[in-house]
Amino acid sequence: MTQPQPQPGILDIQLYVGGKSSVQGVRDILKLSSNENPNGPPASAQQALAEAASTLHRYPSSDHSGLRAALAELHGLEAQRIICGCGSDELISFLCQAYAGPEVEVIHTEHGFLMYRLYAMAAGARLVCVPEAERHVDVEAILSAITPRTGMIFIANPGNPTGTKISDEDLAELIAKTPKTVVIVLDGAYADYVEGWDGGARFVEAHDNVVMLRTLSKMYGLGGLRVGWGYGPQHIIDVLNRVRGPFNISAPALAAGEAAVRDHDFVIQHRAQNNAARAYLAEELAALGVASDPSDANFLLARFASQEQAEACDDHLQSLGILVRRVGSYGLPECLRITVPDMAGCARVLQAVRSFLEKTP
Repeated sequence: MTQPQPQPGILDIQLYVGGKSSVQGVRDILKLSSNENPNGPPASAQQALAEAASTLHRYPSSDHSGLRAALAELHGLEAQRIICGCGSDELISFLCQAYAGPEVEVIHTEHGFLMYRLYAMAAGARLVCVPEAERHVDVEAILSAITPRTGMIFIANPGNPTGTKISDEDLAELIAKTPKTVVIVLDGAYADYVEGWDGGARFVEAHDNVVMLRTLSKMYGLGGLRVGWGYGPQHIIDVLNRVRGPFNISAPALAAGEAAVRDHDFVIQHRAQNNAARAYLAEELAALGVASDPSDANFLLARFASQEQAEACDDHLQSLGILVRRVGSYGLPECLRITVPDMAGCARVLQAVRSFLEKTP
């Protein structure tokens, strides 16, 4: 060897590529590739961020007490069992550091969020991919994949990029039949879009091996600040805090995050706007012959006749400044994931898809 070598498995990781944000030569961009809130962040969060600028010379809180208190108040949770991360991605990393590793099996579903695989591989764990049933998580398939080496199960609910949701009845069955030594991670990045649902918190309260993840990147429009949080049994949260850096979230991000969480009207208004636009976009796409599963998130997974047609449609959309997400890396090459925009954006997407289909043999 003539140079340092990384741990086994690291070089097998394919770099994550985010959604496109620009097209050369095109100015009027409608970015629908990263599931961002088209309204941006709440005004209250923007004001808190500006006010934090005068204290940039100070280190941030290491215990995130203000943000945790706001989250606990909003969701009726115990603040000491909440952990905050630099996006929920960082919490996925902490979980893999703490509960995965060589010879440990980590289960994920075939269309599940890519970061489950990447962080599990970084920890040296063995990946176990289970099939989904028509883009829906199959509880029986997960249960069949469990072995004595299973250490963790990752489930996105609602799923990304599918948008489909598992019922609480199915989750209850999965948890009841999974060994108590296995950590079950319920990733609710899009749970805020499901009105009246707790994202799985009830299962965390009832079981010692269930963890819930959430984020402020989607509904709250804070993707650029990277603020996520998790809720779990005290013994798991204590472990995760041992691998968490003391200053993993910046002071401005904490201030903006707390203000956003306390802005209840913003969530109510944007959820209603998103869900109405989502229903309209899905219905009109279906009328054009482009199907999608009922989505509980802020995006649709549009299905085309083939990979070739999906990619050609994407090329056409890009030429018009509309950026969506190809999802071949998720095992769905015939699909495009489209973030739900406002109604004006929906009209622009529909006109573009219509023009593509009209010129396609």
